[in-house]
Amino acid sequence: MKVILNQVVPNLGKKNQVVNVANGYARNYLFPRGFAVVATKGQLHALEVKNARLAAKTAAEKSTAEANKEKIDGLSIKIDAKVGNDGRRLFGAITSNDIVNYVKELSGIEVDKKQIALLHPIKRVGNYKIQIDLHQQVDAFVHLNVVDPNAIVEEAEENKAAEEVVSEETTEEAKA
Repeated sequence: MKVILNQVVPNLGKKNQVVNVANGYARNYLFPRGFAVVATKGQLHALEVKNARLAAKTAAEKSTAEANKEKIDGLSIKIDAKVGNDGRRLFGAITSNDIVNYVKELSGIEVDKKQIALLHPIKRVGNYKIQIDLHQQVDAFVHLNVVDPNAIVEEAEENKAAEEVVSEETTEEAKA
């Protein structure tokens, strides 16, 4: 089934792009969430008219997006988050708004939360590669590291204790 995407959908396509997907995926996932519409003749014609109107405008925007990509692409964001007893699940969640705020803080560039290709909030500790859609033809990727600040302290203390044990063993062997 051919559909027209209403927003960026990771691993599928960008806004206003016509893609071919399985019928069930379109009916059960894309349509109920408002991510896409059926690509009828009328919708395709409206999309062509819209794209023609935006063609001149996007040339200037593309150069700005390219400049912003150089500043944002490869940016590493580290977020300290409260973690539950299992050490993996977050008490809250990292959303597109949080990522937008960190990108603005670290690079000084404002991006819209709709440009962040994140369908679901991040609820676990780990490393993530987040796509930012700066323009129809320009993407930037940000590396997001969600960590538990207490776990780092505990690991550092364990490593320090292990080093002390090793150093005590070596000094005892040297004395013998």
